[in-house]
Amino acid sequence: MTERETTRLIAWSNELRQAHARLREALGVVRAGVRGTDPQQPAKELLLYCRGFCSALDQHHRGEDRALFPAIEAAHPELAPVLRKLSEDHAMIDVLLTALTAAASGGVPPDELDRHLDGVGAIMESHFAFEERQLLHVLETLALAADPREVLGRL
Repeated sequence: MTERETTRLIAWSNELRQAHARLREALGVVRAGVRGTDPQQPAKELLLYCRGFCSALDQHHRGEDRALFPAIEAAHPELAPVLRKLSEDHAMIDVLLTALTAAASGGVPPDELDRHLDGVGAIMESHFAFEERQLLHVLETLALAADPREVLGRL
């Protein structure tokens, strides 16, 4: 194995960590927007932040379900139960993101949006921590010829 191949293999674990960091940062931007919003007149930017964050997290999970998890399962079939659990988490997070988008679109007060963000943030953190504990070691040796942005999201 050449040094370049080793670097590419190890990069998947780094790519996942970086994708999670960008999503955490995006959630922070949305939270800052909610906390800085006038309760009488929510900013249009806030709706854009919420939709952008929801779209980025959804794209990340869809890419994992479509490309990353099948590649992991092909190389490590013993991880199938872990991958099913992670996909179930994705579905649960999708429900929360749909509720967040509806709340942001409906012009609910900032404190209610903040509660939605608390829920999404808590589940997202739990999911990311579990995913990293279970998969980072596997991603260091995973041979997946794909664009990381297509697999882990473009954010």
